[in-house]
Amino acid sequence: MQVIQFLISFILHIDQHIITLVQNYGPWIYALLFLILFVETGVVVMPFLPGDSLLFIVGALCATGQLRYDLAAGLMLVAAILGDQCNYSIGRWMGPKVFQWENSRFFNKKAFEQANAFYERYGGITIILARFMPFMRTFVPFVAGVAHMSRGKFTLYNVVGGVLWVIGVTAAGYFFGNIPWVQENLQIIIWGLILVPGVLALFGAWKASRNKTPETA
Repeated sequence: MQVIQFLISFILHIDQHIITLVQNYGPWIYALLFLILFVETGVVVMPFLPGDSLLFIVGALCATGQLRYDLAAGLMLVAAILGDQCNYSIGRWMGPKVFQWENSRFFNKKAFEQANAFYERYGGITIILARFMPFMRTFVPFVAGVAHMSRGKFTLYNVVGGVLWVIGVTAAGYFFGNIPWVQENLQIIIWGLILVPGVLALFGAWKASRNKTPETA
C-alpha cells in the first residue's frame, strides 16, 4: 500500500521528487533517470510510470544548471530506444509462446496475419505517435513484436520517435519550464501531459470504431 501511495505521489508531484533526488543522490540521478525511462518504455506491465512529465521537469532543471542537458537528454534517449527494443523483443518472444495453436479460442491466425500486415504498412507512424501517449507508448512496441513487424523497420521508427519525444519534450521544459506562469500552473500542466494524449487516443479509437461498417451477409 505504501508503494502505491509513493508511486501516485511521485507521478503527481514529480517536480518536487526529482529536485529532492538531485539534492540527495548527485550524479547518481542520471542513472535513476535512465532506469525510470527504460522501465516505463521497456516493461509492458509498467505503463503508469511518468514519461512526458519527467522529461519536461528534467529539461527545466537543466535550464537552471541543476542537471546537464547533454548528459540527461542523451541517457534518457538511449533508455527510451533500448526500452522499446526490449518491449518489442518480449512481444516477439511471447507471441509464439502464448498463441501456440493454429486456431483456438486464444489465437486466430487470420487476425494475427492482419495485425502483422497493419504494422508493416502503418506501424511506423503508430510507433512514432505512441511515444507521446501515456500507456500507448508501452503497449505499442509489445504489440509490434507480437505482430512480427520486421526488426529493421521497427528500429528505424523507434529511433525517430525516441529522438522526437525525448529531445522535443526536454527542450520544451528547458525553454519554458522556468517561466513563472508555468511554475505556478505546473500541476495542471503535468495532469495535461498525462490526460490529454490519452483522451485523444481514446477519441481516435472511438471514432475509428464508429466509422467501421458492419459486414453484410
